[in-house]
Amino acid sequence: MSTASGHLGPDLYVDLLPLVTSERLGSYLRASGGDVTDAFVLYEWNMRAAASVMELTSMVEVLVRNALDRELRDWAHRRHGGATWLDVVQLDRQGLADLQKARDRATRQGRRPEVHCRVIAELPLGFWRYLVESRYLTAFWIPATHRAFPAGNPDLRSRQKDVAFRMQQLNFIRNRAAHHEPIHSRDLGRDLQSALDLAEWISPAAVSWVAATTSLPSIISSRP
Repeated sequence: MSTASGHLGPDLYVDLLPLVTSERLGSYLRASGGDVTDAFVLYEWNMRAAASVMELTSMVEVLVRNALDRELRDWAHRRHGGATWLDVVQLDRQGLADLQKARDRATRQGRRPEVHCRVIAELPLGFWRYLVESRYLTAFWIPATHRAFPAGNPDLRSRQKDVAFRMQQLNFIRNRAAHHEPIHSRDLGRDLQSALDLAEWISPAAVSWVAATTSLPSIISSRP
């Protein structure tokens, strides 16, 4: 692995090693054959890749959650006479806990009125990831949430599997990036495609925005 220009000299990287720790750099040292300078260069690239992953997943998260929220609001209006879906949705224990936590945060523990969009913004990516799993196939997917991805597979069961798999992948890589974990050995090109697939299934405008905005392709091509 060659050392990219613009980085610190080898002596400074050696001085940095005990500050960052060899444990932290373990996977980078292994990938670079034990060369400390190359390990730091890869570590720096990994940080840039993580930032790019966070940028990408934040865009897709907003698109997905708003599309799902739209369909759930319409479902609640049809089934429950205009009630907010936040009050009538039947979730498992974790889903209910995530929803309550989001409502508490959005209202500052009841100190201000609940505003729907604030609650939606407080729900984590993992909540939406589980909402498209097969456990909610008959409760939400078939009657409502499949419409969030109108350009997906015409077969609704296949569409659910496609969406769920890509949401799983996106949630996993986002968590790795958010916690500063190594992602240098992962196929980030596949993660990028998963994000683009989800956006494309939502709308042509969505995928055009994501494709034009994400920095991940250039980050991938610059891997040392």
